[in-house]
Amino acid sequence: MGFTTLKSTAVPLPIENIDTDQIIPARFLKATTREGFGDNLFRDWRFDSNDQPKADFVLNDDTFSGKVLVAGKNFGCGSSREHAAWAIKDYGFAVVVSSFFADIFKGNSLNNGLLPVQVSEPFLAELMETVEKDPAAEISVDLEAETITNVSTGNSETFEINAYKKMCLIKGYDDIDYILSGKADIEAFESKRVTF
Repeated sequence: MGFTTLKSTAVPLPIENIDTDQIIPARFLKATTREGFGDNLFRDWRFDSNDQPKADFVLNDDTFSGKVLVAGKNFGCGSSREHAAWAIKDYGFAVVVSSFFADIFKGNSLNNGLLPVQVSEPFLAELMETVEKDPAAEISVDLEAETITNVSTGNSETFEINAYKKMCLIKGYDDIDYILSGKADIEAFESKRVTF
């Protein structure tokens, strides 16, 4: 299911250079379907060696919640595992905001219905500060207009997104869904072809 706009509270994660092994450790990559990966999102940061939640990690703090993850610069670096996007999406996030994304992670996110919103470093710092000070603060994302707004301050920035991926996110398509959406046109074309 796609979206055009989203207004949500956010979870702040002010750590730079978060790599895909931190997002979803390699030992959890055995599954072949996307379901259940959210259970192990940031596993080694969320849980200790006895599988007990670490009280000082933000995802274990009920103060913060929402569909937006506000993360530090250079998010999703490291290996190319698609499972990182799966885990973030399966956990319940629809948008990740950072001042820089690793290219492969960005592509994997867009292919799996997760919107990576790249903003300037000053705007990221403002969002982080706002959310940390007020967990009820909301962030508004308008995919059609390609804008992100700090509702508390009214400040906005634009972000760039590939036009094809934007359409897929709005319609809730992956690449296969997009091809299937043209099935009637393909069949009509095929029915008119002359075969020898």
